[in-house]
Amino acid sequence: MPKRDFISVHDLSAEEFDGLLRLAREVKERPDEYRRALAGRTLGMIFQKSSTRTRVSFEVGMYQLGGHALFLSASDIQIGRGETVADTARVLSRYVDAIMARTFAHSDVVDLARYGSVPVINGLTDDLHPCQAMADYLTLQEEFGELRGRRIAYVGDGNNVAHSLMFGAAKVGMDVAIASPAGYEVREEYAAAARADAAAAGTRVLLSREPRAAVDGASAVYTDVWASMGQEA
Repeated sequence: MPKRDFISVHDLSAEEFDGLLRLAREVKERPDEYRRALAGRTLGMIFQKSSTRTRVSFEVGMYQLGGHALFLSASDIQIGRGETVADTARVLSRYVDAIMARTFAHSDVVDLARYGSVPVINGLTDDLHPCQAMADYLTLQEEFGELRGRRIAYVGDGNNVAHSLMFGAAKVGMDVAIASPAGYEVREEYAAAARADAAAAGTRVLLSREPRAAVDGASAVYTDVWASMGQEA
């Protein structure tokens, strides 16, 4: 069986996305049945960007499923200091069963997946935040049940979170409305891909600069920081 990477929500079919959300609910509801699901498995976690929630979520999750998580900070590995991403991917693939990476450049995660022989999970890049989007849509399902026909609104910087929310909306049958001021819009290539997904799913991607219009009729309103980690200056 070829390996599967999780780089973007866009890469998943609606059925795959729904299947992952259903599995997540099952694990939450019947944790004892999954205590050994990842027994003997090791997840290598690359953190170019620090994060409380991402590290704790993956590390505790691996422990609860019977596996082991190996934390690798930027100072623990040699990416950019005499070793290419490709070399790092090949070396880590000999030791761990999967890689989760939280990086600045999206290309770093893409290259880890390209050159590694084990599955790669995108824990965050400057472009996308797919695991966050999955957690958010799981939360919405737990709150509302069926999401089809509802609207999610996002107000603020058109960043990695906004991009992944756009992709996820079509998977669950929701319209997504995003309001961002000039200069903070979502990237056009991601907007175009999200619109294509929405057209196929019969949903809508609504982009504007008007927060009130975006939140009108929304079941949930989302926002995020203006300066993402690494952009504070």
